[in-house]
Amino acid sequence: MSNLVSYTKEKKVGEGTFAVVYLGHQQNGPTPNRRVAIKEIKTSSFKDGMDMSAIREMKFLQELRHVNIIELVDVYNENENLNLVLEFLPADLEMIIKDKNILFGQADIKMWILMTLRGVHHCHRNFILHRDLKPNNLLLSPDGQLKIADFGLARAIPMPQDILTSNVVTRWYRAPELLFGGKHYTYSVDMWSVGVIFAELMLRIPYLPGKDDVDQIDLTFRALGTPTDRDWPEVSSFPSYNRIKIYPPPSREELRKRFIAATENALNLMCGMLTMNPQKRWDVAQCLQSPYFIELPEPTDPIELPKLTKNEA
Repeated sequence: MSNLVSYTKEKKVGEGTFAVVYLGHQQNGPTPNRRVAIKEIKTSSFKDGMDMSAIREMKFLQELRHVNIIELVDVYNENENLNLVLEFLPADLEMIIKDKNILFGQADIKMWILMTLRGVHHCHRNFILHRDLKPNNLLLSPDGQLKIADFGLARAIPMPQDILTSNVVTRWYRAPELLFGGKHYTYSVDMWSVGVIFAELMLRIPYLPGKDDVDQIDLTFRALGTPTDRDWPEVSSFPSYNRIKIYPPPSREELRKRFIAATENALNLMCGMLTMNPQKRWDVAQCLQSPYFIELPEPTDPIELPKLTKNEA
């Protein structure tokens, strides 16, 4: 908790049901005049004290210190509201993907995915599931480092018997076991999300943009093939399974046509993360050891990665 350091809130940049985000400055302390983002959580909005997502975010960010995870600079109370002081990050990966004035290539994509996987690896080795990985939760610092943010849906890795909610992860990035309403899952839900982000970077459009939950299931299996009991034992026991269409998986040739700039190693990595059966889906260590990261072109140095113009940022 901060006692001696003070902050100014200068400009509101976002507002949700329970929190407002401001840009501000650290006024004194070890780095005076540092730009920061301040997430003010309105504790008065909760009947029984603090919102769980705010507690989770604070707890996990205090535990996770890594170059590819957003830094929690400080925490303080003001007017009975809890304030999380976060490092100021002016852009996110979604902005880069959508800005058609920005050109980026395979070496840039490789570095963004490598930094994402390094951040996810740090979460997973600390027994934390993120459960909401998507391009606009991957923030970009002025020196090009990608940082995973928004730990409001994160949780500690569950025990095998724990019953979890399947209503996590933004729909377009949601793994099939969640689409089926699965109540038991592991790190593999994060890996699926990274696979979809990888596909989106290569295509520069959302890969699986379902309109609603039913459409999401159809779109996912139309693109990647409907899982069967042969490759995912007992998948047909999910209650919603008998209502879905059976689509064949795409051939390697179809994938090559869909991702024309992807190398064979890039396709192997993407397919490893987008494996239907969560037991067979690649984990983060397998992904980091992929030959994709050592083949040419080498990943772009973060400081050289494409950035938004100053006006946009």
